[in-house]
Amino acid sequence: MARARPVLSVDLGGGLRLRTPVLVASGCFGRELGHLIDLRKLGAIVTRSLTVQPQRGAPTPRMAQTPSGLVSETGLQNEGLDAFREDELPLLQKLGVPVIVSIAGRTVEDYVHLTVGADLMRGVGAVEANLCSPSRERDGRWFASSPEGAAEVAGAVSRLTRLPVFVKLSADTTTLAATAKACVRAGAHGLTLVHSLPAMAVDTATFKPRLAAVTGGLSGPAIHPIAVRAVYEVARALPEAPILGVGGVTSWEDAVELFLAGAWAVQIGTALFSNPGAAIDVTEGIQRFLRERGLSSPADLRGRMIEPEAPRVEVTQ
Repeated sequence: MARARPVLSVDLGGGLRLRTPVLVASGCFGRELGHLIDLRKLGAIVTRSLTVQPQRGAPTPRMAQTPSGLVSETGLQNEGLDAFREDELPLLQKLGVPVIVSIAGRTVEDYVHLTVGADLMRGVGAVEANLCSPSRERDGRWFASSPEGAAEVAGAVSRLTRLPVFVKLSADTTTLAATAKACVRAGAHGLTLVHSLPAMAVDTATFKPRLAAVTGGLSGPAIHPIAVRAVYEVARALPEAPILGVGGVTSWEDAVELFLAGAWAVQIGTALFSNPGAAIDVTEGIQRFLRERGLSSPADLRGRMIEPEAPRVEVTQ
């Protein structure tokens, strides 16, 4: 008897239901992707991080390839909130794929302004608040670097929208679980884990940094184990909060690993630069795996990692 075809749809709560558990990560979707793959097979598209005003971004070169991923710094280049609403959003709405708007700012007021704007946009399914952005009020430190800073933004944003808010955090902190808890207590619907990690690369032929900005963020396979650990840590602390796992997903095995650690869905970013069909390949691989294991949906994998048994301690009299 043939096994039933697994259902790939994922309910993230807050009215956000996706056809598949595989999303395109922030900053990694380009219109040309629509000419290469069937976008209707994607779970959702996360926009590049929007700022209130247009930003030209970092000078070039912005990317440097390493043996295990990319070091990059775009400087949050984007056309700003108003231009996105008028020009890009109508095109995204025609794709038939849920759109999650990523926002970033240097002040809490920036996030508030962006959230109000996103809330008024038709066709937006959620907000992803990228808190790995330098704060003007905190001496340039990321909002995500402390529970207090992250919760301040999460609370302000969540109170101003009917949309589910996912807060994007970094694993480059010793307070990740505490920060995630503070964000959810403040009103965040879920978490996106993790942001790229601070990194740099140097050209040994010229003795110069390989990025014009000198430092950037490392993404790709190198950070995947870190993302798995982060998802596991936060999922244990907040088992009811939806988690979007992101970081070095290049195969269905990577995605399943994040599900087993506690993720509800996954985002793919860096892999798309070398394989535009990576998101579809991963989705099809997840479906095959579920069928082979007799599982009905990705939710059957969530948090199902088998913990090692604690060693027995024999007490001798």
